[in-house]
Amino acid sequence: MLKPDQKLGIQVIASAWLAVFCLFGYRATFSVLLDPMQEDLGWTVGQVSLGYSLMMTIYALTAFGSGVIIDRWGPRPAYAIGAVFGALGFFLTSQVQTYPAYLASYAIFAGIGTGMLWVSSTVSVRKWFVGPNYARMWGWAFMGAPVSQVILSLGVENILSTVDWRAAMQVLSLVILGALILATLLSKKDPENYGIQPGGQPKAASATTWTIKQAFSSFAIWGAILAFFFSLVGEFLIWTQVIMFWVREIGLPLRTATGLYVLIGLSGIVLMPLMGIFADRIVARQDKEARGRKIMLIIAPLSGVLACLLLFSTRVSLIGGAISAILFTIYWAIEPGGVAGYAGSIFGRASLGKIWGLSTLICMGLGPALGTFMGGFLYDFSGTYLFSILFALFSFLLSAIFAILLPLSAKKS
Repeated sequence: MLKPDQKLGIQVIASAWLAVFCLFGYRATFSVLLDPMQEDLGWTVGQVSLGYSLMMTIYALTAFGSGVIIDRWGPRPAYAIGAVFGALGFFLTSQVQTYPAYLASYAIFAGIGTGMLWVSSTVSVRKWFVGPNYARMWGWAFMGAPVSQVILSLGVENILSTVDWRAAMQVLSLVILGALILATLLSKKDPENYGIQPGGQPKAASATTWTIKQAFSSFAIWGAILAFFFSLVGEFLIWTQVIMFWVREIGLPLRTATGLYVLIGLSGIVLMPLMGIFADRIVARQDKEARGRKIMLIIAPLSGVLACLLLFSTRVSLIGGAISAILFTIYWAIEPGGVAGYAGSIFGRASLGKIWGLSTLICMGLGPALGTFMGGFLYDFSGTYLFSILFALFSFLLSAIFAILLPLSAKKS
């Protein structure tokens, strides 16, 4: 029989899982929908892709607002806004006939909808689970990302075999609406509102409040931002270019290259919770939680460095490509939640929403766009993906360097 606090904790994880599922559903399905949209509407790939780029910009701007919301009222309003705007993003886009209407519907509505999901999910889990309990719980919640990557991308591909992209988007709008309504109903405010303490925190612990100015006057938050930013540059370069690297540079058939890419999602279903358990064990052995989170933030980008190196071994054997995909999954399983966990260990839970919301705005507003652009630019400039992969490798290495420099505490100015 579960205790009341355990039941509430499970609901927090379930609501975050659904939010992450919907957020990454947008990312996973765009690449599948891109080609049929471009052919039907007669626009260039660049024109259609601009909608996604603008969506990510609106997403980053909205993230800060979602952080303020969760600090004041909990994740429920953010998930509810995400349900409405996320569903409208797909549905209204399915009705467009003109390019300005496409940019408005996809970029604005989808941007606001998805921007309400990332900070809300990560911070809500952190507010409920601290110390050597956070990472494994976030691992279960973050498992929604690879599940979405596999199920929704393959599901949309199958739908497109019988109907057009407009009908596929209408189905996706219903999926988003239903999943986020359920997430809204399951979500919970801070544990103190229910007369309990967050998992792993002593009863006598008290909440520490930080202002934005105080937090951003410390190297701790800027070190975390730089570590996360450079990892995102490498990550999004790989996500957007790795299939074409395997096809054009290595000479693999498109189906084989796609299979290696899907392996990232499939292995993530297993590795997300396992890496969470591993991270919490590292934390439990340290004198400070921040030290354990810092160690994991060093391991994550170094996994990315090794994965980039092993990409080239695909010339010799597909085993090298498969190991590389799994290493990218290990990076993915650690970094996004790990950097939020480090921020939480430094600044506490009371003000984490707005602090991490503004950090997300900075990182997501710049990192994905830079990584995606450099991957394509360096290939167009040189005619080879060698320099693109090396650029990603160097970005992961910079992330590891800033992680090494992270302090274990911060003082209010």
